[in-house]
Amino acid sequence: MKTKNINIKKEIGIGTLVGLIANTIGVFVFSGLFINEFDFERIFVVAYQNQVLNKIIALGAIFNFLPFYLFLKKNLIYRARGVLVATISIAVFTALLYFSR
Repeated sequence: MKTKNINIKKEIGIGTLVGLIANTIGVFVFSGLFINEFDFERIFVVAYQNQVLNKIIALGAIFNFLPFYLFLKKNLIYRARGVLVATISIAVFTALLYFSR
């Protein structure tokens, strides 16, 4: 039986990075859909002041389903785990953001 020589930490790191990038893209897409301005710094300040920034970030995490599914389909299990690490990190961050007020 032939085994693959993979670096688990590297694969999980790649998955985490892909998950964070997918979430960032999702945040920009959802903030662009609901707010008609293109000054993203102002969007985030207003969203934080109106206590909806955590909701925008959570909606952005929906975009993590695509890389997670693709990694599972290609049998890249450790990269899929990295996407889960990113999603859980985002969930903890949004919870801290929610309870910080």
